[in-house]
Amino acid sequence: MIYPLVVDSDGVKIKPEHMEPEKLYHCIFKDKIILVYKDNQEVLHCYEVEEKELVDKVKKCDDNDKVEQIFEDYIARRQPE
Repeated sequence: MIYPLVVDSDGVKIKPEHMEPEKLYHCIFKDKIILVYKDNQEVLHCYEVEEKELVDKVKKCDDNDKVEQIFEDYIARRQPE
């Protein structure tokens, strides 16, 4: 399957026709994480994350499926008890 996010010097190109609904996709562009997903109604949701700790962890992650876990762990640590 073709990955739906392509990064080049001009920016990030999104190919929604290659996206599965409700699946999170990511890429790194200019030291930022770009998160994209398509919901069940075919609406695209895009987020940009600059938090250095997260960017560094995602850059080091060699398994795309573990990126969501990085975000979940980060959120869990930030929530008050």
